[in-house]
Amino acid sequence: MKTAVWLYLFMFVAIFDLHAQYPILSPFAISLGATPSFIGLILGVYSITHLPGNLLAGVGVDRYGSKTFIVVSLIAAGIALLYQSQVTDPWHLLIIRSISGFVLAFLSPACLALLAKIAKDRIQQGKLMAGNGLVHTLASVVSPAAGAYLVAKLGFSTSFTLLGWGLILTGLLAILGVREAPAADAPAAHADRLHLPQAAISSTKESAPADGPIPWLFFGIPLAISCSQGILFFELPLMKAAQSSIMSSGLLFSMVSLGALFTLSLLFLSRISAFLRTLGGSLALALIFFGMSVQWGVPLFASLFLIGMAKGVIFPAIATLLAGITPDRKYGRVFALLSVAFSVGAFLGPVLAGQLRLQLSPYFIAFLALMLGLTLLPLGRLRLIAAP
Repeated sequence: MKTAVWLYLFMFVAIFDLHAQYPILSPFAISLGATPSFIGLILGVYSITHLPGNLLAGVGVDRYGSKTFIVVSLIAAGIALLYQSQVTDPWHLLIIRSISGFVLAFLSPACLALLAKIAKDRIQQGKLMAGNGLVHTLASVVSPAAGAYLVAKLGFSTSFTLLGWGLILTGLLAILGVREAPAADAPAAHADRLHLPQAAISSTKESAPADGPIPWLFFGIPLAISCSQGILFFELPLMKAAQSSIMSSGLLFSMVSLGALFTLSLLFLSRISAFLRTLGGSLALALIFFGMSVQWGVPLFASLFLIGMAKGVIFPAIATLLAGITPDRKYGRVFALLSVAFSVGAFLGPVLAGQLRLQLSPYFIAFLALMLGLTLLPLGRLRLIAAP
């Protein structure tokens, strides 16, 4: 389990750096002279350049293993942040963000695939994915406020420099910390950990999910969730409650993470089917965004906490569901597709919000995206392949 601890550390640092930028990127872009619509493009291009990286990671991780991609991704993202600290023009910021999006696209599929491979069984897979969600949430709880605090005390340039060196040092640690079996031996090693006799191993392989068992429309759910999250992260720094100071914006982002942390602490939720958790959490998230779009009277801090609670249910459930219905030789590809869906949604969210926020509530757009994803979901087929 030492490898899992190292992976959690790498994901913590990466998520910390990413979320620390959420409350400060929009003010930084404004200080460079960017318009609201261009800010939406800056936030969105990070995600759209994830796509080629995700697709390359899917094949590369399955073929060559995770370690190289983890190390290179962290170090390259750190170098990009060092350059970002020196930009003086919105277009230069757009270019640097597009590079960052590409290089970090390899990190999540590599870490998730390795986490799934080191598990002994489905139960442990669920626990490891929940642990990944917990680490993700812990990082996102403190990072927005920490990023806002850094900028308030040190300014934009120094803050980006510190975050960049943090990623570089973590990438160097990954050289020593990540241990994995050679790619060719991974399936056999996974079977050994299951302590199954050879006949049982053959039977398991025959009964394992066939290639491509997951309905393509399933990925509409993570796409819609990421779209709604991108809308939220675009809109929050521009709200009146956040414009008084960068620290206020950071605290608003932290409320979302605190809600997710609360849900993740409810360990009994792991006993519920990952399929049902995905559906229930997505529906709850849609209803919360609808309430915010019609100004339902719930205080903003409470609404953000509820959004975080829904996310704390959804994200571990999706990862657990995919790991449970996917052969281990396909983990890299499947988690890469998941990252692709997240990337597309995160691109569409801020771009749509930036273009339509004067004509339509961005939160209503988030509600529509989530309900469309739920409506198109092939429930019968997905329930069949997700059954134990």
